[in-house]
Amino acid sequence: MRTDPAPNTAPITATDELSRFCASLATAPYVTVDTEFMRETTFWPMVCLIQVAGPEEARAIDPLAEGLSLEPLFELLRNRAVLKVFHAARQDLEIFTKLMGEVPAPLFDTQVAAMVCGFGDQVSYEQLASKLAGAQIDKSSRFTDWARRPLTDKQVRYALSDVTHLRKCFDKLRARLLKSGRADWLNEEMALLADPATYEIPPENAWKRLKPRTTKPEYLAVLQAAAAWREIEARNRDIPRQRIIRDETLMEIAAHPPKVADDLERMRGLSKGFAEGKMGAGLLAAIAEKLASPRETWPVVEKEAELPRGIGPLVELLKVLLKMKCDDFDVAQKLVASSSDLDKIAADDKAVVPALQGWRREIFGNDALRLKHGELALAAEGNRIKLVELKK
Repeated sequence: MRTDPAPNTAPITATDELSRFCASLATAPYVTVDTEFMRETTFWPMVCLIQVAGPEEARAIDPLAEGLSLEPLFELLRNRAVLKVFHAARQDLEIFTKLMGEVPAPLFDTQVAAMVCGFGDQVSYEQLASKLAGAQIDKSSRFTDWARRPLTDKQVRYALSDVTHLRKCFDKLRARLLKSGRADWLNEEMALLADPATYEIPPENAWKRLKPRTTKPEYLAVLQAAAAWREIEARNRDIPRQRIIRDETLMEIAAHPPKVADDLERMRGLSKGFAEGKMGAGLLAAIAEKLASPRETWPVVEKEAELPRGIGPLVELLKVLLKMKCDDFDVAQKLVASSSDLDKIAADDKAVVPALQGWRREIFGNDALRLKHGELALAAEGNRIKLVELKK
């Protein structure tokens, strides 16, 4: 059994040292990666520490160090011969995509792999490290101000534990995937994470983060214009969206479209300086331009199709089938089908949902349709549920 050596807790602060470290990993089969970042006062995450480990060595990299170029690290993350292992990768990948201009590849997300291997929905790193690596994570440094220097040895050790224990988690999850023949299941999920579009949210879609009070066309048009304007301002100034205009104020603007500065000034949450300044003028211009645009360009919220009357019991049966199948195959229910998927399958045999595609269809979708059409039944047998073939 491998015993990991005590980690080097001195963060890398010089480009030549980073180059040597990354060069030593260029032929490694994989690297584990994690970041510590803060975004309380910024729009873009401020990366304060990057942790990288190969099969043997682990180091922290200080991206705030003066004169340090991260290009050697980016070269490693672009190296397609080296697998990049993350846990709950999306936020880290968003960060690297912004810094590098591309998504690191190829990828392995241990949280998704754990879902494929039956560890439940969105298992935490601490839970996975405990179950697979026998590690107990010291959480006392969880709320560290990672931008403050110098970092203590304890803080760096805590950060490095996010990539050192991850090695064992990866080893065991990969072995389970290969043994069960489910590597392709994970590959489908990794394709989504590797798609740059996953991390690109056009400003004109920023309104979709909000919860509109109504679906009236003019309301949605103004909300879209105001949210897009705020998104662009927040990105350009690198400050949180809420520092520009709060969500509830955007809703109020959409409900009562302002035409002049006085209208803005009367709104709760907007100051006279904002209303009469460049920001107020920019917001008013964005709203006016949207309202002057053709109505067919205004956003629309598609209404959820009403389920046929009496379909509720069928949906409940599909839920039982989903739980039974996921227990049998030892895979997280959330990864196979959502409640919305089940509603759509109950209403339409050709519903465009993941549960009726690929491996999900093989383990659940086909039987869901057969249950729906009376070719299968659910029966209790002791404390278990089983499928029964029905003869037509």
